[in-house]
Amino acid sequence: MVRTPLTPEERERGERLGRLLRDARGERSMVEIAAAAGLSAETLRKIETGRAPTPAFFTVAALAGVLDLSMDDLVAHCALLAA
Repeated sequence: MVRTPLTPEERERGERLGRLLRDARGERSMVEIAAAAGLSAETLRKIETGRAPTPAFFTVAALAGVLDLSMDDLVAHCALLAA
């Protein structure tokens, strides 16, 4: 199966998600948050830096739970902006 390339808007949404998660993490270590969410620190690093702009829903939900973010806030923050 060939994955279609991401659009610039999808990449931007991934970058916004990464910034939101990084800001919510604050001073807590990446290793601490990743472990609490059941992820590797490298996976979290890729999401925070936008190198993994389309993480799985359950990955995002796990991080949101650990960081006390609501899924509604995530959607509102990361939704594609109207042209």
